[in-house]
Amino acid sequence: MSFVFSSTDELVAAEGRDLGATDWVEMTQDRVNRFADATDDHQWIHVDPERAKDGPFGACIAHGYLTLALANLFLPRLIRAENLKMGVNVGCERVRFPAPVRVGARIRGRGEILRVERIREAVQSTVRVTIEIEDSERPACVVDTISRYTFAD
Repeated sequence: MSFVFSSTDELVAAEGRDLGATDWVEMTQDRVNRFADATDDHQWIHVDPERAKDGPFGACIAHGYLTLALANLFLPRLIRAENLKMGVNVGCERVRFPAPVRVGARIRGRGEILRVERIREAVQSTVRVTIEIEDSERPACVVDTISRYTFAD
């Protein structure tokens, strides 16, 4: 369930809010292979299950940038803005990859609104998305995402 905001004042008041966690999503070999095709990164630790069995992770792992890209899947499941003129992704601040995601693992996004600031007629939020791996003490990715919204009057 995502938190829904319909105005600048609502979003500003939510600074510091824990957004909870999304549902789990399985990291499939098909998703990894499609990302490899899209980025032309076919390193064997990602796309060769037979060779990866004997590799450092015991199986294929997702690309770090695939894991990061899934923040875009989780973010709207954590926070949504309605009554908008426009909303844009501004970028990311800090990105870390504490643990690899093995193919077959389940991951989810956990969110927290770190900062909210007014910028002229818009409002900019920084939301930390922590991509957790089921049954793992360490997350797969931690990223501070920056979004800017202009709400309709």
